[in-house]
Amino acid sequence: MRRQEDALVLLLAGGVGSRLNLLVETRAKPAVSFGGIYRIIDFSLSNVMNSGLTRVGVLTQYKPLSLMNHIGTGESWDFSGRSRGVKILPPRTGSNDSDWYQGTADAIRRNIDFIESNPTDEVVILSGDHIYHMDFAV
Repeated sequence: MRRQEDALVLLLAGGVGSRLNLLVETRAKPAVSFGGIYRIIDFSLSNVMNSGLTRVGVLTQYKPLSLMNHIGTGESWDFSGRSRGVKILPPRTGSNDSDWYQGTADAIRRNIDFIESNPTDEVVILSGDHIYHMDFAV
């Protein structure tokens, strides 16, 4: 019988969020403050952990520094540990916009090595810039 925590989560968190104008001048949309104490990505990360999913890759791209600093080791969501963790996955390229991910499918394709290095039967692909409550437990 497979365990829930065996699934691998890929959290898409590289969006520009251009409709947010000034809010995204210095940070990616998932790193924008919400309610004064949260970041938008906190909702996705909490949903993942509360669902018993413990292996997460966060695909970043646009102005990722504040997002990377916020997530850190994942300890705030209890992702640090022997069989659990958060891995930040920026594009492995230079600063050229043409080297960036060309969309969701390209972001997944270019991180296939991360998926293959984390054996699983299930990969859950989620957006890191939505505010919602969801239990992904099977």
